[in-house]
Parts: sequence; C-alpha cells; structure tokens
Amino acid sequence: MGLFRKKGNSENDNLLRILFTSDVHGSDIVMKKFLNAGIMYKVNALIIGGDLAGKTLIPIVDLGNGKYEVEKKEIGKEGLNEAIKSIRDRGGYYTIVDKKGLDELREDKKKLDEAFKTAISDVLRSWCKIVEEKLKEVNIPLYVNLGNDDPEYMFDVIDECEKMRRTEGNVINIGDHEMISYGYVNPTPWNTPREMDEEKLYEELKKQISKLTDVSTSIFNLHPPPYNTNLDNAPLLDENLKPVIRGGEIVMVHVGSKAVRKVIEEYQPLIGLHGHIHESRGFDKIGRTVILNPGSEFGEGILHAALIILEKNKIKAHQFIIG
Repeated sequence: MGLFRKKGNSENDNLLRILFTSDVHGSDIVMKKFLNAGIMYKVNALIIGGDLAGKTLIPIVDLGNGKYEVEKKEIGKEGLNEAIKSIRDRGGYYTIVDKKGLDELREDKKKLDEAFKTAISDVLRSWCKIVEEKLKEVNIPLYVNLGNDDPEYMFDVIDECEKMRRTEGNVINIGDHEMISYGYVNPTPWNTPREMDEEKLYEELKKQISKLTDVSTSIFNLHPPPYNTNLDNAPLLDENLKPVIRGGEIVMVHVGSKAVRKVIEEYQPLIGLHGHIHESRGFDKIGRTVILNPGSEFGEGILHAALIILEKNKIKAHQFIIG
C-alpha cells in the first residue's frame, strides 16, 4: 500500500496517499515530524501548503567572556546550543550580535530586514539538507508552496533544493491528479507580504485553473480557506488588533476568501487543501468538493497534518493527524 506497494491486481494499487500540512512557520521540530510521518504512513507525496517562514527574530547578545543574553536571561557558552534549539523548535529565528549590533537592529529597519532575510534563507537551506537526508532512501516527492507570510525570495532558495519542488504557478501531476497552487490571501489586518483584494485574487485563481485538463479530479492547493466554512473561523479583532470578548468568550468570525469559495463553487475540484487560519482545523464540503484545513500549533512544536487517500475520481478517506 502506498509507496512500497507491489504491482498487481490489488485494489490498493489504485490508491494515492498524500500527507498535507501548512503553516509550519519556521519550526524545525514540526518540519522533521512532517517528514517522519510521511515515511511512516508510506505516502506517495508530501505537500506543504504555505507559510514556511517564522514570525520572530530573537537577538542573542554576546556579552563577552563566554556570556550571552537571550530573552532577558544571561547564559553561559554551555547553554547556548540549548537556547538556540528552544528558539528553533518553536519557529523563531536568531541572530548573534554584540550590544552595538543590537542597537543597530533596533534603529535601522533595513538592517533588521537583512537579518531576517539571512535567517529565513539559512533555515530554509538547512531544511533542504534535512529533506535530502530524510527522503534519500524513499521516493517521496515534497511539493512546497509559499503562503502570505513568506517573502518571494524564498522561492529562489527552494529552487536550490534537490528534493523540494515549488508548486505555485505550475500544474503538478500527482498520480492521476493535477494540482494547482496559490499562496496569496485576501487582505488581513497584519499587512503580510502576499495579499491581494478578492477581485484580483479571483482572476489570478482562474488563470491557474485554466491550465488544468481535468478539473473534476484536480487538487486545489490554495493557502486561504474558502469564506464561511468550518475552515475559516478566527477571533474578531478590535482597533488594537486584540480579540473581542463578549460574555466571557472570544467572538469568532469568518475570515476566509470569497474568491476561493467562488472558484470552488464554479469549478468543483475533487479536493481543496487549505491553511492560513491556525485555529480552524476542520473539513467541509462545497458542492461535491471536500475541503480541508489541518490547522497549526507550530509554536508548541505540534504537527498538524491531513492524510488523504485518493482514487482516480473520488476521495477514499481522509483523517487529521496531530502529534
């Protein structure tokens, strides 16, 4: 079954096993868990739907004499590797600077942006090596898309990787299924790198769909979930971007993309793979199309993924995996 199945008359020969995750946000431990899970479940393909980049850059200040300050705590040289591992496991980046370098990061946005770019690129290159090591004995392709939090230069780093294949703008053939991918999202309060208004997003999505030869068996790997579904519930925010609380409970609203919902309603692919809204793990249907969002708890080092088993023209099974 899956990657190691024998050819023959078994009905399992016609099954395609996919493991999908999204919103890894720089976490080394989540990335490693995802690769290990793909091998354990003997999948035919691994897909990351977007938001590879982390959100924070933590300065490690070299105080001299083998002393460092990390998040207001002083540590010795012997504790440096442990501190770095803790930062990386929860998806943060780090940069080692002296006090002068710290002041420059605080005062010069250009230097801060360059430090972020260096950290993001270095981690992504380290992931390339991890992927090559983990997958060298198995023939499992890893398809990677960028999300709204991912700077475009990350595509250049992905293109350097032997085992990672970028998906956005391309039709990817996975067994008998074609997959299109798009990582831009409808506008958010956070002004992230890859956002666009719904009308433009709808037109861009239609351009990608036009590349397909059979939409009915296709996979839509679109980072934002469709609007008004089980996949797009997020806290309502006030003018200070703080969750609104009424009656002691956080008020939830639908924040997904109307453009994504519209193209799914119109074209009815076999399945939609989505992410973006971390707290809204779930599945739903729009017409005949099953849609999934595995959710994310990257900051806790917890993998959220979806195992999907497809036949040529139907979904045999799907289940969420958390661990």
